This record gives sequence, structure tokens and C-alpha cells, in this order.
Amino acid sequence: MRILFLGDIVGRPGRTAVKKHLAEIRANTRADLVFANAENASGGLGLSGEGAKELLNAGLDLLTSGNHIWKFKDIPSYMAREERLIRPANFPPGLPGRGLCVLRKEGLPPVAVLNLMGRTYMTPLDCPFRAADALLAQLDAEAPDVRVRLLDFHAEATSEKAGLAWYLDGRVSSVLGTHTHVQTADARLLHKGTAFMTDLGMCGPRDSCLGMTIAPILRKFLTAAPERFEVAGGPVTLCGALLEIDDETGQARDITAWRFDTE
Repeated sequence: MRILFLGDIVGRPGRTAVKKHLAEIRANTRADLVFANAENASGGLGLSGEGAKELLNAGLDLLTSGNHIWKFKDIPSYMAREERLIRPANFPPGLPGRGLCVLRKEGLPPVAVLNLMGRTYMTPLDCPFRAADALLAQLDAEAPDVRVRLLDFHAEATSEKAGLAWYLDGRVSSVLGTHTHVQTADARLLHKGTAFMTDLGMCGPRDSCLGMTIAPILRKFLTAAPERFEVAGGPVTLCGALLEIDDETGQARDITAWRFDTE
């Protein structure tokens, strides 16, 4: 099985590029499934229900998210209706949504996608390591036939991402980092068959600071005064990872950093 997992989609430019090129990307990569982190897809910060619907209707198979998922008021009710949008499972109990989705698509083996958030330099949530244990125990009890298991770990610190990958080595097919918007060059297979990449990067404007217009960010660095950030324009680069996974064992066979420039 081949799965393409895209990094954080940033604003309208990211959404537009994904929609425009998704069919071409599927053909070129021969991906059976395409997932993406969409927590910044609406206005560059957060995700609206309408934005999520737009991306799923465009052909993405599932959306993950992160710390900005609660910005838009319509997202809790949307998540209650749409299982293909998930959020970090280690948010406190009682919040809307879910941190795990088992996707069963005709003609393909079932795939589980898990979503967790880091705590280092982030909002202090429940322990992602223990939350991962709980999610995997839930899968083993409720869907033991699901061998392919992918985790989006939305985190800041590279050490925390690497630590969770080693902790879960052999228990999930992949641990893929999101949040920093910068694609890392460390895609690798760990010893027991888990594919790992510290950060998938972003799907957003190439000539930017993490997807945002450069000038206000430079002014903020130079003056320390508040600035309003806006999503940049221009050519868009789509980044992610392309995985090959053994359907029967769930072990990854290969992982490569993937990049697509729209111009």
C-alpha cells in the first residue's frame, strides 16, 4: 500500500494548490490514499468546517489537525458529523471530536490514523506517550484486523517527536511529525519497521516565513512590536512523505520525503 501524507496546509493558497493538483499527484505517486494535516487551512490559522468540507470534497481521504483546531466556532459540530477530521487525542476528556479514525475504503485494507500533540513548548496536555498506548489498546480491542496504523504527531520539539517514534517502533506503521512547517531531511525506517520523519513540512506559499508574508515578521523580529500576520501569495510548495507499507504486517517498507512545486 502506498500512502502520501501531506504536511500542514496553510490558508487559501495551500487549499487551492492541493485541490488543483491532487489528481495529478495521485497519478504521479500512485498513492492509494492521501492524508493531510489541515489545522491551518483556513486563513492560515485554524480550520473552519467549510474549509474541511472543501478539502475532503476535493479528494483528500482524511484530515488531521493540532493546537489551532478550536479557532472556528463551527468546527466542534462539524467534527461530530465528519469522522474523517480528527484532532489530537490527548486533549482533555469531554471535548468534541476524536483522535482516531479507522478508514475503510473499498478495494483497500483498512487503515487507522491517529493524532496526538506534543507538550514541549506547546500547551500542556495529557501525556502523548500514554495516550498513544491507550489508542493502540483501543484499536487492538475494537479493530484487531487493522494492521496499517499511521500517527500524526503535532509537536514542536524534535526530541519529543523522535522519542515517541522510538517508543512506538514496531507498534505503528509510521510516526510523522507536523507543526513546524519545515520539511526535515531525516525520513528513515526504524529498527522494528516504523517509518519516521521529524516534520512533513507545509503545503503553502514558498516565498514566506512558514506560510506568512515576510515583511511583518521581519518587523516583529527587529522591533518586538505586535504585527498582524497574513498568508503570503506567490508559488506554492506542497510537502509531505510518501510511504510504502506492507498490508499484512503493517510494517513500513519505505519512506521518502516528497515535494511538489506548483511553479
